[in-house]
Amino acid sequence: MANDAASPPAAPLFDAGLHARRWIDEYCARAPAADMLRAGSPAPWRAMFEELAAVASDDLGHARERVQRHAADMGTGFRVIGEMEERPWPVSPVPLLIETGEWAGIAAGVIQRAELLERVVADLYGEAKLVTDGVLPAALVTGSPLFLRPMVGLTPPGGRHLHFIAFDLARGPSGEWRVLADHLRAPAGAGYALENRLAVGRTLGGLQAKLNVQRHAPFFAAWRAGLAALCRRTDPRIGLLTPGRYNPSYPEQAHLARYLGLLLVEGADLAALEDQVYVRTIGGLKRIDALWRRLDPRLLDPLAFDTHSQIGVPGLIDAFAAGNVVLANAPGTGVLEAPAFHAFMPALAQAVLGEGLRLPTIATWWCGGEAERAHVAANLDTLTIGPAFQHLPFGLAEDAPRAALLADLARRPQDYVGQEQVRLSTMPVVIDDRLEARPFTLRVFLARGGDGGWVVMPGGFGRIGEHPEATASVIGEGLWSADVCVHGPDPVAPVSLLTAPDSLHVRRNPGTLPSRVADNFFWLGRYLERGEALLGAIRVLLGHSIDVEAGAVLPPATLGRLVGAIEGAGAAAHPPSLSRAALTAFAKQAMEDDGFHSVARINRHARTIGEGSRDRLSADMVRLLEAPFPSQRGMLERAGSLQRRYAAIAGLSAEHMVRTSAWRFHDLGRRIERAMGIARAVRLFGMAGASIDDLSTLLDLADSQISYRQRYPTGIARVAVVDLVALDPGNPRSIAFQTERIGARLAELPVLSDDEMAEPQQAQATALHAIVVTAEAATLDADVLGDIERRLGMLADAVARRYFLQGAEPLRATGLTLA
Repeated sequence: MANDAASPPAAPLFDAGLHARRWIDEYCARAPAADMLRAGSPAPWRAMFEELAAVASDDLGHARERVQRHAADMGTGFRVIGEMEERPWPVSPVPLLIETGEWAGIAAGVIQRAELLERVVADLYGEAKLVTDGVLPAALVTGSPLFLRPMVGLTPPGGRHLHFIAFDLARGPSGEWRVLADHLRAPAGAGYALENRLAVGRTLGGLQAKLNVQRHAPFFAAWRAGLAALCRRTDPRIGLLTPGRYNPSYPEQAHLARYLGLLLVEGADLAALEDQVYVRTIGGLKRIDALWRRLDPRLLDPLAFDTHSQIGVPGLIDAFAAGNVVLANAPGTGVLEAPAFHAFMPALAQAVLGEGLRLPTIATWWCGGEAERAHVAANLDTLTIGPAFQHLPFGLAEDAPRAALLADLARRPQDYVGQEQVRLSTMPVVIDDRLEARPFTLRVFLARGGDGGWVVMPGGFGRIGEHPEATASVIGEGLWSADVCVHGPDPVAPVSLLTAPDSLHVRRNPGTLPSRVADNFFWLGRYLERGEALLGAIRVLLGHSIDVEAGAVLPPATLGRLVGAIEGAGAAAHPPSLSRAALTAFAKQAMEDDGFHSVARINRHARTIGEGSRDRLSADMVRLLEAPFPSQRGMLERAGSLQRRYAAIAGLSAEHMVRTSAWRFHDLGRRIERAMGIARAVRLFGMAGASIDDLSTLLDLADSQISYRQRYPTGIARVAVVDLVALDPGNPRSIAFQTERIGARLAELPVLSDDEMAEPQQAQATALHAIVVTAEAATLDADVLGDIERRLGMLADAVARRYFLQGAEPLRATGLTLA
């Protein structure tokens, strides 16, 4: 009993509900009355904060860091225009909660607006009755740079122009929702809404069951089915057309393509032939039936729109006009995105639908009318003045003085609109380690389902402003994004885009591999192998060797050849001497300078490919490729750290990548590069007259010291070293091992003809392997090694000619495959 009395009291159990109530009480004491938490039912918010407390205890900053970490693990990011580096996607740990009753009103309003916009855009590119009847001014349509005249009179496949759209909504202080902007050309953000849900769901795992949160998967399933239903084939091939990795939302596009099972393609991947569109693949031309485009419509087809476009597909609009390819959305729909159209939305609703707008538009005055221009000029202090067609008139800056604005408004009034300044409702967001009220806007997404009707994503994503008193006109892109959870009393079925567990359909082919992607994976393998080999040479130069008997300093002759090898690779200029200081500076240049073949530049090339291959690489692989350059103080330590990272990447590719055609090209590039490097090293350090230091260096460069010591414990002999490094088929670093793997990879790739004859690249690989396997170490000389290296280069060129894009070449006549 004495021991029991002396023991310390048990720590009190953590009470998540108590923390949730405290957070809510403290927040409501500061938040405005129109705040979402204060205006709605407190029970769902309490349940959400209890989940948050269970994760973060009383540390809200930890909750923010945790949800950010989950977003980073998924590879979520974005790029600001003009910046080269991606930024992490900012996700708030606190979702926006909307009850199903309120959401039903929002959904009905956006569906009505979507139907209205579809009918209006069909009229503008068809009969144009809205203009002839005086509902819309002609200058509003034909004067807009977003109006595409080549689309006039074209009926899109399926008869509909709009397939996937988004609206920005604002909630005012009195609780009403209004439309701020329409996104019809290439709406961005649906992938970020999905990623927000995944990141928040991993953080607040119990929220789904507690609040019956509606899922996103049914929306994406309906969208995929709706796009497929418009195609003429029962098993269509659908692509997501991206501008490329430098587009601000490229990570989102890659995520959507992977999630929906779409082919991520660029304009260079496509070719139009006889009113059909094909994707250029390693197996020939494959027909593509629909494109969800994220490309500016003016850049889609240089023959139809902007003749300067380098990323479009010549002839694409002809195929679209013939009904052979679906474009979502149809080019030209962006004409309705112009803010000037907001002034006419109430009249359009009455004229087209015979009813008023369920979701009003932000009050707008187009200055093309005399009365409207006078109203705007008289109320400059209370209205927001903006461009009528999304871009400010030429020569006028955003911070133009009042006098210049008035002068230009009088000169070209049709280029301006005035809009009311909408005060926004607020929602909770974690700032430092406390909850603060910040204004928000909501982006809602709609897509056509399999029956052609509109389906609304339950939630979308919220953008949170940085300043407490922000209005709709100045919130900009926001400080944070938030998941939007639509919740209610009814249970939600666990719908997923994943195949049902009892599905009998088995597929081992991952699908079409575009030639551009094959090219990227081939060069990713080459760059990684090239960087690893260069690092190995730098480490040997700096004195790192497994051979302790050789000491830390190589003799001048061997050092000279090693320096020559690094210089010959284009990594650095020849040092003034072979002193330790000069060699260290030389190694630093080869590693970190901006030379085309330095380690740093090779890393950037590999990183570029990784960023552009997010839809086919794991998040771990992309993260390793994007990791910053090592920062250790010593050169040898930095080289070692970076070489270990290369080893980790090689391990991921060897043990975690499925043996698809993409992996085969990656491995093929690595094998060709390694064989060339070893052939060069044997020629430099393994020929007749080579010293012990030369041979030890060769074993280091081939990473074969341990293998040699185990096999030949008595000492180093030239013929034995050459046989192990060049001709031993069991050594994964030898030339013979590489040529055998090269032949195997090429045999696994598709051929264009069915005559069972070897294609040029296969024949060259067979001849090369025959030379290697019949060679003998005692007679292997520089001429044979030079011939092997030359043949490897020719083989790489043959692979490129057969499988990769060759400039603007659209088709290959030999063995043309159209499927």
